[in-house]
Parts: sequence; C-alpha cells; structure tokens
Amino acid sequence: MASELKVDNLSEKTANAGVQMGSALGFLSKTTTQMNAMSGMAAGDTIYNSTLGTLYVYNGLTWNAMSDNTFTFTMQYLVIAGGGAGGHQHGGGGGAGGYRSSYASENTGGGASTESTITVTGGTNYTVTIGAGGAGTNNNGQSSEFASNGASGSDSSISGGGTTITSTGGGGGGQWSGHAGVAGGSGGGGATNAGAGGAGTTGQGYAGGAGSNVSGHFAGGGGGAGSAGAVGVNTDAGDGGAGVTSSITGAAVARGGGGGGGIYTTGGGNSAWLGAGGTGGGGAGGINNGGQNVHTAAVSGTANTGGGGGGTGTYTGGAVTGSGGSGVVIFRYPAAQSITVGSGLTSGGEQTIGSEKYIAITAGSGTVNW
Repeated sequence: MASELKVDNLSEKTANAGVQMGSALGFLSKTTTQMNAMSGMAAGDTIYNSTLGTLYVYNGLTWNAMSDNTFTFTMQYLVIAGGGAGGHQHGGGGGAGGYRSSYASENTGGGASTESTITVTGGTNYTVTIGAGGAGTNNNGQSSEFASNGASGSDSSISGGGTTITSTGGGGGGQWSGHAGVAGGSGGGGATNAGAGGAGTTGQGYAGGAGSNVSGHFAGGGGGAGSAGAVGVNTDAGDGGAGVTSSITGAAVARGGGGGGGIYTTGGGNSAWLGAGGTGGGGAGGINNGGQNVHTAAVSGTANTGGGGGGTGTYTGGAVTGSGGSGVVIFRYPAAQSITVGSGLTSGGEQTIGSEKYIAITAGSGTVNW
C-alpha cells in the first residue's frame, strides 16, 4: 500500500495545536495572556512571546522560555531630592537636594562624574519616589535659643530590576546663634555667631557655608549641587551654592541651587546685603535691618529643582523661613519605548526629542514600567 503524505494548510498550521508557524516571518506571535489561554498543544510546540520578546516551547505540561527577556534598552536618569528649608532668626540657607545624573557626559552633584546608565527589561516595575522640600516655619513665639534648625528635605529615589538610586534630601539651615547647618545631599548653611556649615553627601552635593558675626549677624549660604555655600562675612550673608545644569530635557536647565543666608543688623546697609539663592532654584535669604527699617522676607526654593530655601533675618517671631523646593526624577530613553506611569505619581507626560523620549516625574510615589 502506498504511503500517504499529508500537507497541512495555513489554517491548520496556525491553529492552537501543532507547531506554531503561522507568521510569514517565522513562529506564531502570541502575548503572554494569549499563550496561557491556548489549548490542544503537543510537546515541542513553539511560539514567539511578543510580551517578553523570546521563544517559548511547550514540554507537554507547561510553556517554557528559551531565553531571558530580550526587550532591554538603556535608560538615563536625573534624580534630585527635596531641598532643605532655611534656618530661623538670621539663620543659614537650606541645602539643595542631592543630585544624581547618568545623562550624557554631564557631571552629577558634588563635582562627581556621570553615573552609569540603567539597563531596563521591558515589563519590569520601577518604584519612583519624589522627595518633598523641607517646610518653612516661624519660631512659634519661642525664644531664639529653643527654635529649631530648618527642616531637611526628603529623599528621591528609583528602585527596581536590582537597581536602587537614592538622592538624599538637602540639609536644613542652622538657626540663631552658632547653630550648625544640617548635613544632607547638600549641607545647610550655618547660623550667625560662627555656626558651621552642614556637610554635603559625596557624589550628590556640597557643604553649606559657615555663619559670621562681624558688624551684625550674617548667616552662611546653603550648599548647592555644583558648589559650596558661601560664608557670611563682613556685611554680607552667604550666597547659596550654585546648582548643576543639565540638558536631559533638551534645554539646558540649572537645578539644585542652595538657599541664601539671613541677616539681622541695626547698622547701615540695604537689601544688597542679602544672601542670594544659588542658580538652579535656590531661594534668597531674608533681612531684618532695624536701623533702616529694611525688612525682606526669605524666599522658598523653586519646585522640582531641589533648591534650598532662604534663611530668615528677623529676630522675633512671625517671619517664615524659605521652604525647600521639591525634587524631581527625569528619565530619558529610546523613542520606540513607551512608559506607563502608575497611580500616585504626577508627570508631564512623555516628550519626544529626535530618536529619544523623556518624562519628568514631579510628585508622589508609585511605579512605572515600559
């Protein structure tokens, strides 16, 4: 009896049973959900899993991947923590939030070199947290020696796929009479009467400047991501340290400036004495000049820059220290990828620049994936 040769037609070859070769370019493509819903398979049936980018073979009981997920790409980031608040009663400026960057060949904070990029596997969740700035306060009627230093900012972070990137919140400014600034991503400025500047974090930011007591009370500036806060000297409060400029969003933008120190004096002088906020969102310090009735309020750091808040100048209660600016996380990745931003996070949406996209996450805590 002659042997018979059976040739399957196209519909038979693309059914859920048999070798899955329905695609004109090779194996039949199925998402993970579709693959798990299939029935009638035989051992050796093979498909291409379009969710995970790899071949799967059926062993008679379960589907099994032939390789790891092949959907990987390189992602660059900028992670900035919340800035510290300024100190009260001719207090030091708040330090900028810690600044970490892997974009292009740009420096990260504290003068360090660019960090390594992240290799992302499609479908992996990354938890993103945006640090708040330290809240500005008045002294609530307390005598100066009992008032608190400025509040430090909160950390910003990325965590997932075996990688964790954390930027440390900026240190608060020191309050009246010799109190040191608080250590942080960048350190807070020291208060008058020679308060020491707070230390910065290696690879994230610089130290705050010390306060002085020369012909009045002149506090130190908060440290910035790009330079240290200035010392309060002679008739000048210390300026906040400069931030760092990044083009991760396509335009050159400075972020991570320190807050300016506050002033109290009864002598001559004017508002030119104030501690200026550092470039990159730092807030200016306040002035209380009883001799010339010059009173200037402290300024808060700019939102989503991690800028430090300015220290106050007043000796009495009521004036509020400058709050620190909130932090930000910015991702840059190939334009072929699309991000999903989970609930709990606020963003400006994906933006395309040539062959790449970026997204700025501006508030909250939650997960993202591609």
